[in-house]
Amino acid sequence: MNQAEDVNVPSLNRSKRFATIALVVAVVIWIALIIAAKLLPEYVWLIHILMLGAEAGVVGGLADWYAITVLFRNPFGKIPIPKFLRDHTEIIPRNKARIAESMGKFVQENFLSPHIVEKSLQKTDLTLAVGQWLAHPKNNSQVTDVIQQTVPKIFDFVGQQQIGKFIQNNSVQWVKNTGINHLASEMLRAVLENDFHQDVLQRGLDMAHEWMINHPEQTEDLTRRLFKELGVWKLAKGASWIGIDVQQRTIDSLLEKVEAILADPEHPFRKKLEEVAHDLMLQLADNQSAVSIRLNDTKNALLDSESVLNFITGAVVILCDAIKADLIKENSGIAMNLRVAIQQVGENLIENQSVRQLLNERISEMVINLSDQYSEKVIKFISERIHEWDSREMIDKIESEVGGDLHMIRVNGVVVGAFIGLTLGVIRAVIDYLI
Repeated sequence: MNQAEDVNVPSLNRSKRFATIALVVAVVIWIALIIAAKLLPEYVWLIHILMLGAEAGVVGGLADWYAITVLFRNPFGKIPIPKFLRDHTEIIPRNKARIAESMGKFVQENFLSPHIVEKSLQKTDLTLAVGQWLAHPKNNSQVTDVIQQTVPKIFDFVGQQQIGKFIQNNSVQWVKNTGINHLASEMLRAVLENDFHQDVLQRGLDMAHEWMINHPEQTEDLTRRLFKELGVWKLAKGASWIGIDVQQRTIDSLLEKVEAILADPEHPFRKKLEEVAHDLMLQLADNQSAVSIRLNDTKNALLDSESVLNFITGAVVILCDAIKADLIKENSGIAMNLRVAIQQVGENLIENQSVRQLLNERISEMVINLSDQYSEKVIKFISERIHEWDSREMIDKIESEVGGDLHMIRVNGVVVGAFIGLTLGVIRAVIDYLI
């Protein structure tokens, strides 16, 4: 029995006692008035009026007692009674199936129907409420504290090795089933549309030019190695004997090229690089292109490598250890950053109405879809649960919740009945006096 039932049962018992006392008082008054009518004949007219009120109170109390009792049980017990009376006792236990079905339909029609759900969500800016809640320092601190206390316990319970294997088994298979060529193509598209490639090229050429100017000896050494790799070092050295410094001319020419590219935003080299990148983007967008096939084959080959898989597992374990070690600290950096991030999310939701509108639409679509798909299952669960209730358990539950008010109706029956009886007695006395 829960706390609510502990509170309701004493209240129910008090109501029962109060109703019984009221009925007994009405019966005692009625009997006393019958005796008084015999002992005080000179006041019989007044006693008859009071007696009619007492009789009506007794009848009203008994009638309401019967009406309330037949809701839950048969007041006649094993006494043989006509069928039409017996069929209208124990109303709630007899109609448990119908009650279950009605309860299910009520919940479905008034709470879970897509129309009702959509109407309710339209009246509520759910994401604004979430944003306001998250933006409050007390609330985001509570969320962070829960995460800070829970995550290390999860790591201890599951184990970092198990987490690593789980991520390895599931993420690796997901990556295998996912073609990364489309992702690479979209990344290239974003780079080209925002001219990010030109910024990278500019920065790279600046760094190369600055390094070649500031490190002439390293530049000469690098050029010498390049000539040796190309097999033309002896030729360049021989040319130097006749006054032609091929190595220095190569460096000067390279510097001139870099400076020319840096100075001209429309340089052919820049255009050529953009054309190559655009062509690569289009090839990656095609699943059947040679570039896409090679990229996905390389990805799969890496994921089939045991060393790569072990590296992934090891990296996850190290990451989990690092996260756990930080979270258990009193001044955890992760927790602090997480708290700030949660507050920023809340503030952004409050300030950005377009994002809230988009999120509200997505949430509404999801909730409406869920209510449409699962409302029947919820209703079926409610109905089956009520069907499974023991009749005695169901009666006790209903009586504990509303029985107190029902038994107060018996008190009302005594009082209202007595009042009506008195009124009728006065009317009869007036008519007898006038006639």
